[in-house]
Amino acid sequence: MNTASMKRAFSLVELIVVVVIIGILAAIAIPRFSRGTEGAGGSGVKGNLAVLRNAIELYYYEHGEYPGKNGDGTNAAGTDAALLNQLIQFSDDAGNVNATRTSTYRYGPYLRKGIPPCPVAPRIAQTGVEMISGSTVPAFTSSNAAAGWVFNYDTGDIVVNSDQTDPDGVQYDAY
Repeated sequence: MNTASMKRAFSLVELIVVVVIIGILAAIAIPRFSRGTEGAGGSGVKGNLAVLRNAIELYYYEHGEYPGKNGDGTNAAGTDAALLNQLIQFSDDAGNVNATRTSTYRYGPYLRKGIPPCPVAPRIAQTGVEMISGSTVPAFTSSNAAAGWVFNYDTGDIVVNSDQTDPDGVQYDAY
């Protein structure tokens, strides 16, 4: 038989070895990738909370009270519209807002693009804020489906409006 005319091909054993190797690699890699996505929600919550808490604290130190507490000159105290306006516009000593900086409206803005969206279920992508007051500790509330966040304008505490837990079993609204 002429060796030049022989066709080379993989044997059945070689194919089985390759399939087994690919299976082992997949068994190692797939769980690692899935763990990476599980932590994404927690990272998103922590990042957005850091942005919101920094903006709220800076507003407090410049005004002596938390945003939303006394309204913004247009929206009533205790409303999410007043909170948003006081964080994204320029404000005066009393918390009244203006779209442009003047000698009177010299504070802020504290957020560039508004309230960040909620990154976890059940309020994914919601930017609304459930406003509460008094000594109530902010926590998940099912009553406001548009609220991605819960904010106490008397204490300055803000949490994500989610009753879900992270991979470590910590409820997101406890961050």
